[in-house]
Amino acid sequence: MPFTSGRHFLQIPGPSNVPDRVLRAIDNPTMDHRGPDFGIFSKGVLQDIKKIFKTESDVIIYPASGTGAWEAALVNTLSPGDKVLMAETGEFATLWNNLAIKLGFEPDFIEGDWRRGAPADLIEARLAEDKNHEIKAVCVVHNETSTGVVSNVHNVRKALDAANHPALLFADCISSLGSVEFKHDAWQVDVTISCSQKGLMLPPGLSFNAISKKALAASEKNTYKRSYWDWQPMITNNATGYYPYTPSTNLLYGLREALDMLLEEGLDNVFKRHDRYAEATRRAVQAWGLEVLCQNPDEYSSVLTAVLVPEGHDADNLRHIILDKFDMSLGTGLGKVKGKVFRIGHLGDFNDLTLMGTLSGVEMGLSLADIPHQKGGTAQAMSYLAGNE
Repeated sequence: MPFTSGRHFLQIPGPSNVPDRVLRAIDNPTMDHRGPDFGIFSKGVLQDIKKIFKTESDVIIYPASGTGAWEAALVNTLSPGDKVLMAETGEFATLWNNLAIKLGFEPDFIEGDWRRGAPADLIEARLAEDKNHEIKAVCVVHNETSTGVVSNVHNVRKALDAANHPALLFADCISSLGSVEFKHDAWQVDVTISCSQKGLMLPPGLSFNAISKKALAASEKNTYKRSYWDWQPMITNNATGYYPYTPSTNLLYGLREALDMLLEEGLDNVFKRHDRYAEATRRAVQAWGLEVLCQNPDEYSSVLTAVLVPEGHDADNLRHIILDKFDMSLGTGLGKVKGKVFRIGHLGDFNDLTLMGTLSGVEMGLSLADIPHQKGGTAQAMSYLAGNE
C-alpha cells in the first residue's frame, strides 16, 4: 500500500474511532486476573457499566462480539423449540433471527421494508393472538445499524403490557449504548445486548448482557444447555470482581477509561452531541438532494445516517472512490440495500471538525462518482453547527 499522509477517516458506524485516552489505558501492563488488585479494579468497572445501561441489575461482560451476546441472551432464558417474536428492521435483525433458527428456536419474523422501526402495533396484535403464551420472548433491535432506524423499545414494552403477555423483552443496543438514550430498568427490558466497539469507543472484543430479575428467574428454569455463555458462574464470580475464565484484561482497562470519559461528559450531553451531528448530517443530505433511508423522522438515528444513491448508481463505487481519493471509510450497504446506500457514522469520539471533514469528503466524492446532486450540503451542515452549539 502506498504511503498516505494524515489520519485515516474511519466513518463507518462501528467499529468507531478509539480515543487516545482509551488506547493509552489498553497499553498498560496486564495484571494478574486472579490477584487482589484485579478484583478491586473489576468491581468498579462492573458497577459503573450499570450507569450506562441505566440499570441496577447485573451486567455481564463476555470476551466476545455482539453476536455472542445475542446467543447468551437466548440460551440463558429459552428452551429448545421455544417461540420468539422478532421484527425485520434490517440486516442485523435478520441475522439475529437466523441465529435463533440455528439454535433451535422458532422465530415469528414480522416482515419489514428496512425503512421503519419495529411495529409496536403489530407486535401487540401477535401477542394478543397468542392466548396460550407460546411466545417466550420479543426481540427488538434498538438502533438498526444497517439502516439508520431507531425502534421505540419503550413502545414495544407498552405493547407487551397492553396484550397482558408474559414474554421476555430483549433489546439489541449494540450500536446505541452510550450514543443515544436507552433505559434498561425504566423501559422494563429483560435482556439488553451490547458490545464494545460502538458508543463505548473501544476495539471489538467485549460484549454485554444486562439482565432483569425476570430474565434471571427464567435462566434458572430453562433447559437449554450452555457453558461459556452461562450467566450463573459469571454472576457468582463477579460478586467479588472475578470471572470464571480469563477475562479480556486490557480491554477492561480501556472500558474503565471509556466509562470515565462518558461519565465526565455526562450521558445527557453525550446524547445531545450525537443528536446535533445527526441533524447536521441529515441537513447536508437534504441539501445534496439525496434521500435518507429512514422514512420516519421520529425514528432517525443519531448514531449513523444511511443515504440512498439515485437509481442507476452504485453506492459501493462511491465508497471506493472516497477511500481511494480521501482515505475515508464509509459504511457499505448490507443485505437488501447493498449497493443502494452508503452509511455515514457519526458516533463515539467525534467532534465538529470530524463531521465537517467527513461531509466534505462525501461531497467531493459525489462529484467524482458523477452522482447527481446539488452543491452546498457541507455548507448547510456547517451553518447548522455554527448556530446550534
